[in-house]
Amino acid sequence: MSTAQDPGRPLEDHLRNLILSNNETSDVSGKLPGSAGDDLNRTEDLAAANKGPKKRPNQAQRRQMKSQLTIPIDPRATGQQPARPNVTSSTFNSRGGRGYHHSASSRHQPAGFHGGSQGHLSAGQRPQGQGPGRQQYNRGYNAAPSPTQTHQHAWERQYNPHAGQSPQGANTQQSDTFAPRPSRNAHGSLYNPGGYRQYVVRPEELAAQTELLEHLCARVVEGAEIEHGEIVEKETFRVYVEQICRSVVSDYEINVNGASRFEPLSVQLRCFGSLASGFATKAADMDLGLLSPASAIPADSPQSHLPRLIEKALLNAGFGARLLTRTRIPIIKLCEKPTEKLREDLLHERSKWEMGLTDDDLEQGEDETGADDDGNGAAGSVQSKPDTKTEPGHSSGPGNEKATKSPQRLLASVKQSDNQSLLAYHNNTKKLLRQLDGRDVTHSNVGVFTDSDYLLLDDISRAFVDGLDDEALKGRIKAHPSFSAGRQGPNYRTLHGVCNMAEGEKLVMLWETRAIPEGDARAEQSHLKAVQWWTEFHSKRAFGTDPLSFNREMFLILERLRKIPSVQLMQLQQDQYESATEYHERARKAMMQLDANALAASEAGVAPPAIQYYVSGIRDKDIRSEVERFVLATGTKNLRAVARRHKSLHLAADYVRALEKGDLYGDDDTEAIKQYVGFLRCDFVQTSTPNEFDFGLPLHDAMIAVYDRILQLPNPSALAPNQPKDRYHDKLEFPQKGVGVQCDINFSADLALQNSLLLRCYAATDPRVRPMVLFVKHWAKARGINTPYRGTLSSYGYVLMVLHYLVNIAHPFVCPNLQVLAPPDPDLPPEVLEGIVTCKGRNVRFWRDEQEIRRLSHDGVLNNNQESLGSLLRGFFEYFAQNNMMSTIQKRGFDWGRDVLSLRTPGGLLTKQDKDWVQAKTTRQSQAGAPPTPTDVELLKSSQSPAGTGESLSTNPDLLPEQPTTPNTLTKPLEKPAKPVELKEVRHRFLFALEDPFEHEHNVARTVTHNGIVSIRDEFRRAWRIIKAAGKTAVQEDLLEDTKMHAEILERQQFVNLLTDIHGLQPLNPDR
Repeated sequence: MSTAQDPGRPLEDHLRNLILSNNETSDVSGKLPGSAGDDLNRTEDLAAANKGPKKRPNQAQRRQMKSQLTIPIDPRATGQQPARPNVTSSTFNSRGGRGYHHSASSRHQPAGFHGGSQGHLSAGQRPQGQGPGRQQYNRGYNAAPSPTQTHQHAWERQYNPHAGQSPQGANTQQSDTFAPRPSRNAHGSLYNPGGYRQYVVRPEELAAQTELLEHLCARVVEGAEIEHGEIVEKETFRVYVEQICRSVVSDYEINVNGASRFEPLSVQLRCFGSLASGFATKAADMDLGLLSPASAIPADSPQSHLPRLIEKALLNAGFGARLLTRTRIPIIKLCEKPTEKLREDLLHERSKWEMGLTDDDLEQGEDETGADDDGNGAAGSVQSKPDTKTEPGHSSGPGNEKATKSPQRLLASVKQSDNQSLLAYHNNTKKLLRQLDGRDVTHSNVGVFTDSDYLLLDDISRAFVDGLDDEALKGRIKAHPSFSAGRQGPNYRTLHGVCNMAEGEKLVMLWETRAIPEGDARAEQSHLKAVQWWTEFHSKRAFGTDPLSFNREMFLILERLRKIPSVQLMQLQQDQYESATEYHERARKAMMQLDANALAASEAGVAPPAIQYYVSGIRDKDIRSEVERFVLATGTKNLRAVARRHKSLHLAADYVRALEKGDLYGDDDTEAIKQYVGFLRCDFVQTSTPNEFDFGLPLHDAMIAVYDRILQLPNPSALAPNQPKDRYHDKLEFPQKGVGVQCDINFSADLALQNSLLLRCYAATDPRVRPMVLFVKHWAKARGINTPYRGTLSSYGYVLMVLHYLVNIAHPFVCPNLQVLAPPDPDLPPEVLEGIVTCKGRNVRFWRDEQEIRRLSHDGVLNNNQESLGSLLRGFFEYFAQNNMMSTIQKRGFDWGRDVLSLRTPGGLLTKQDKDWVQAKTTRQSQAGAPPTPTDVELLKSSQSPAGTGESLSTNPDLLPEQPTTPNTLTKPLEKPAKPVELKEVRHRFLFALEDPFEHEHNVARTVTHNGIVSIRDEFRRAWRIIKAAGKTAVQEDLLEDTKMHAEILERQQFVNLLTDIHGLQPLNPDR
């Protein structure tokens, strides 16, 4: 398209005319295509529109026209094409780019299951408008034709009254029939304002990239593949544990529940997960599912005694066992050979439960996730830690606290303690809000907030302000119209908003009392304007009925206030676990933007303001006093010398805390550390530098040997006593090595077993599936993005991602869609079909004939894909690293913000709108496996009987706890009131949407937080960047670099630099 014949008219006007007339140009002059009999009035109207003045369309109209101008093209070089047919709706949509239709079926129209084409429809089921010889390629190129729509926008009718008509003899199409475009420009198109250039790979580059991945994959599979001997060892352990579980369940059902005909062999302990699917790596844990369909009470029920009984039996057998009760389903963590200390701790934990005590320590499970992406709290239950022993059948959680204290008394107890940060005070208040069955308003729950919810939140917000320790700050907040409004209408205050208001007002107070100006007049004026905006905002606005909008606008101004360097310096405070090096660096950055003369100015005997602020912000009182004494004694005005003294004292304190732990160092190391701590606390000596006097702590001859010993020891600041408590770290967590076989016993594994069989059948479809999955799992683990309880994705999620690519994206496909190819249901009763076509009410139909799949795969008739493993891995990383056109396949990359991976769906994609997965949701569910009462101790006491009927126990009575001989012996204790079922909040996030193949409402990636999705996407981009650079540079980044090892290397280097700074040494040889 050209405008050479119309130089006086801008290109935008020329294109606008074409869009409004709904016609294509046939030549560069802009004439309409058609025959000589074209409608004369139509031509005259168009000419008048070109010549006469027009009203400029508004922004919404221009945006729609821009989206219609985005015409997708294939940027790759192509051979000679046949003559282009008339442009009909069907042919356009079959060639068009990625269309986002409201109907999922229109995006994922399948093709016949023939040759290498994916989609699995018979030839007679081709979409309308597709000829028998045309193949469907992907969700964009196989989009179903859109019917011609008669709807016309009002502004289109205004500027082109004939927009709905077509000239005679012309093949035209309404603009509304084009596939809707994304809100942002789809790259790789003709209209490309972002300047994106389609990546075109040259043959030699493609060969180098493929060779790199082939080499890495071979190395990974060779080192990660599980050996046959390890599988045999795990299977032997499984059989032994199955016997124990079978004895416990059968004796309980027969002797307690009176099921005399209970069949012990109905109890099975079956393996699922990576070991069952074939994707296991070395030292992989074993996942076991307990199946007992004949039990009176399902084992996964909170009222079931079986999990606790099995835990006790496994402990008596000498294993390490612990029941996790805060998971979505009950799970027993089990290890074969626990250390003596670990087993003692496990037995102690068990005895605490038997005595009726509860432990508020967070037990890890798949639903215990990281901090919320919106900053409004983490998933998990809120409990008060009990101070005293609780009687069986009584709860010590927040429910009892509410029963003993009225809401008024609880609100009155909201007080900010001395030296308590505003953030800590806010978190404590938020806990109280949850104890009162309330919550702060967020985007995910604002739609269900009621007036009573707002009233409770308003009371908490007022109590938060009333409890502030700073009276001046409290008065200023209450004086703001934004807070005190509400007489003329509702003013729905939020706890998060009031906390931000307090923080911002405190920053304004610091600005008003500052003594050091900004570095230049422009910065001074800019920051002054931010302060004025804050004041004007709170004088004119209020929370009103839309508190989220108010919070959002207030937060934007608060961010400006936080970035004022002089205010940052005035509130400089060392965080609890912040190192002296990090604190010094933060202070130095703030001072670089301030007036240097004002920072250094001081009177005789008075330290400069820069040093005063630094010293006053040191957290430890004793260290702060020592640094103050150093400043007064030396009169130094050198901040580096003050920080160096701070570092030496802070390092000594870290060593002392590590020594108090008692088990971190050997005797020889302890003696060397004590000598070094004494040396670090010695007075600094003055050294002369070219420009100024400095102070340090040079080593003398007697300390050289001690110093060399210190270099061999770990950095004390990285040890547990000097680190914040890891909310994901379990004090009873099993070590990775040295405890024999480890496994998890799951009490609700029916669907998990079906998932494992589905993945196993996919692994059988092609020999490239398994090594590709092993490589991706290894890569994710090395890069630290496979830990769901830390906000990233599980290994199962990465397996589904790989299968999605092999089933739906690779062309021709590598794996057929096994769920689409499910055979017809056999003519059997419904109870027989359970576990074959249905499971727990779910549709679990898929092609599950593993032997037939392996036979067809061996014969090479399941697919026509001949790509190498390296080529497939290259396409996988490209697909998830960017959402533009791919370089070797006529498909676009994955849209993380819009798409849902759905393995069961032909085409593999749904939209988040289709699933209603557009925003996070918080649900409350019962705490699985809540400890039943009476305790197992009471069970044992009531079951003492000289005559035992459990023959299986008599063969090896040490394996199991003693069981009652008759059902009546436990009648009385079992009738005691059961402990109330505890509720926990579970956060369901949809930042990354990955549908489970059978539980369609379950998002496998629900644990992925904001930080998690950023990390995952960054790692895919990093991998793709490294792959594209293959063969181009001599120094190649390591695609599989272990992030943990890299962090350890950096931490070690920082420790050496710290010692170098304190003692004035040159950087040491790393091999020393």
